Amino acid sequence: MKILVIRFKQIGDALLSSVLCNSLKKSFPDSEIDYLIYEHIAPVFRNHPYIDNVISITKKEQKNPFLYLKKVYNVTRKKYDIIIDLMATPKSEFFCLFSLSSKYRIGRVGEKRKFLRGTTYNSHVFHNRNRLNEAMQALEPLKHLENKGFDITYDSKMVIALEPQEKETLKTEMIRAGVDFNKKVFAFSINSRRPEKVYPVDKMKKLIEMVLEKYDAQIIFYYSQDEKAFAKNMHENLNNDKRIFSNIKTKTIRELGALISNCDIFVGNEGGPRHLAECLDIPTLSIWRPGCPDDIWCPGKGELHQTITIEEYEDKTSNFNELDFWQKFNLIQPEDIFNKLKKMIPFN
Repeated sequence: MKILVIRFKQIGDALLSSVLCNSLKKSFPDSEIDYLIYEHIAPVFRNHPYIDNVISITKKEQKNPFLYLKKVYNVTRKKYDIIIDLMATPKSEFFCLFSLSSKYRIGRVGEKRKFLRGTTYNSHVFHNRNRLNEAMQALEPLKHLENKGFDITYDSKMVIALEPQEKETLKTEMIRAGVDFNKKVFAFSINSRRPEKVYPVDKMKKLIEMVLEKYDAQIIFYYSQDEKAFAKNMHENLNNDKRIFSNIKTKTIRELGALISNCDIFVGNEGGPRHLAECLDIPTLSIWRPGCPDDIWCPGKGELHQTITIEEYEDKTSNFNELDFWQKFNLIQPEDIFNKLKKMIPFN
């Protein structure tokens, strides 16, 4: 059996949706599972235990209609038995349009279907974030296969298959940069490609100062090339403290995963890197912006993966509903984050 799963999204969404591949492989052990994702995140899924082939789509193919249709044609020549389109956009639906002979074509649609949308699917999954977290949402298409008489095994645990050498290579780079592994090592998420996810800088700075004072920790500022100036500036505002490292380069998301795997905990803004940490079973304490429900986007929430959200302040703030986005975000105090942190990572 040949199965194609389509998920054109960024790293966090692709990781959350990858649990569908886990479940499909466990349900159909002899099947061939292909995962169609963006090119820049494809390396993360190398050697994945439940994915046989990672198919990537380039930026050029995304933007050029002729190249895109050529990609669709080439991919669908494999004659898949099952196609599951977790994107369910007009563009992603072409894969089902070119595969009308596929017995099962399952696509996600909103509660209110748009005109002519989803006509190439023969099974529809209604996306409702108010009911399930994103990992469980990704598993919803399996119910259609279950209804067809298949014995389905559900697996909602996100995984990344890092090789020991990859982790060791990054540890060597960290040691070369001056990281002392005799102390606690914190991966700090201080920035985000989405500005609304960035915890106010002055409060993040205070949190970092508290960690340095109480733990005498080693703090890693990781960043993309576009975020380098932000990280360097934060380091300068912290007096270029030698316990902070803004000089460790990671060229790919996979290398970032290897870096995080060498840390004791991930702290800071939620996003794709936090999902990486969860996949690697590294403890996480993440700060969530107003309007972003942690119970939906943090499927592993519990003792190992903790969050701090604006909802924790709602009952304590008399004029809460009158506050704008940033006024609400500023309600989250560094002291409250630190109190959660010290329960997760006790002082030496």
